[in-house]
Amino acid sequence: MFFVDTLEFEGLGNRSYLAGGPSAAVAIDPPRDIDQVLAAAARRGVRIAFVAETHVHNDYVTGGLELARVTGAEYLVPAGAHVSFARVPVADGDTVTVDEGLVLRALATPGHTPHHTSYALTDDGRGVAVFTGGSLLIGTVGRPDLVEPRLTEQLARAQHASAHRLADELDDEVPVLPTHGFGSFCSSSQAEGDATTIGRERKTNDALTQDVDTFVAELLAGLDDVPAYYAHMGPANAAGPAPVDLTPPRRADGEEIASRLAAGEWVVDLRSRMAFAEGHVAGSFNFEGEGKLATYLAWLIPWGKPVTLLAGTPGQLADAQRELARVGIDRPAAAATGDPADWVRAGERLASFPRARFADLAQVRERGEDVVVLDVRRDSERAGGFVEGSVHIPVHELYGRVGEVPDGTVWVHCAGGMRAAIAASLLDAAGRDVVAVDDGFDAATDAGLVLARPDSTG
Repeated sequence: MFFVDTLEFEGLGNRSYLAGGPSAAVAIDPPRDIDQVLAAAARRGVRIAFVAETHVHNDYVTGGLELARVTGAEYLVPAGAHVSFARVPVADGDTVTVDEGLVLRALATPGHTPHHTSYALTDDGRGVAVFTGGSLLIGTVGRPDLVEPRLTEQLARAQHASAHRLADELDDEVPVLPTHGFGSFCSSSQAEGDATTIGRERKTNDALTQDVDTFVAELLAGLDDVPAYYAHMGPANAAGPAPVDLTPPRRADGEEIASRLAAGEWVVDLRSRMAFAEGHVAGSFNFEGEGKLATYLAWLIPWGKPVTLLAGTPGQLADAQRELARVGIDRPAAAATGDPADWVRAGERLASFPRARFADLAQVRERGEDVVVLDVRRDSERAGGFVEGSVHIPVHELYGRVGEVPDGTVWVHCAGGMRAAIAASLLDAAGRDVVAVDDGFDAATDAGLVLARPDSTG
């Protein structure tokens, strides 16, 4: 009897897996915080005998090396991956016996990276799962442009071939269990649905329904922005990440928070965008703990900049610390929780700014008020239509481009409100008058705002 447990990491849009039999298991693409995997193994009452990486990850720091050290497991890493630590190199066709009758076989599936490897699991010779990492995803494939620009087209073609290899070698009923595709920017597009099989992908995945030239052309045309912190993940994983430290950070009072802001450090408020707008430490930035915290904070912050975290509760702080450790932001410089009034020095007041809807923006424009509309969505989103007359600076570029925002009150929007809140906090910290549009972009048309498209503006 075998099992496969899925560990979901929604903030990063990834999954890890623990698969095994009655006594032993293999962990696939484990997260930095390995206690999650150890707990899953304890619940099953199994020993982690193997830890397997599908590739050197670009979007998070792996816990594989530490998990193997702690458990004594063999650490399986694709032979073609250039790493600086001892591991068991696996090549195409290599097998390991996880438990009695339960065999894991390595399948070379280059495309997401040149060395990418998938792992097919068989139970008494019957295919029961394939762990596809960043190769074949649900309805899509992992993006091929994260390694080296000159390799992108070659890797895109390799993705097509790898998808076909998996479809040719595995039965239709075999579940496809990818690491990426659930919100990660490592995916070329987002997954449709929550589960899939080889047979379903054979019918619906462009890599398996299109000829290679059409597939490659469309794949390359659809590639989106790459988070800046990805540049640091591959080297960290190749070098061998240090164990994670999730002990609580030192507590800061209003004096220390003010001192850290004055020193140019980042102070990040994890509370909801509604709470932040109502009252926050002047100069702090709002990255909601419930949003894609790790992705956007790691994308925007100058790498290595000290960060102090402000949270409503100790639990919110601990969750954020765990999430950030997964992308290499290991130790907050300091932290504070509780009442925001305690985060400022005696006699100082909290800052605030208004929130609004697209309907409010339409009314302001109808009255002829001269306001700046700032769209902080990505280029690919704006291509589908934008508020006429709006200025466009994607949120991940705004920190270095605040000076380009025209004078006047800035009404900032995104597609749903979270990124607009980040942008509003950046502008507010820079001394600008700002209104955060907390609304879905579809409401812009309903409010009567005129939408334009890039090709309609000449």
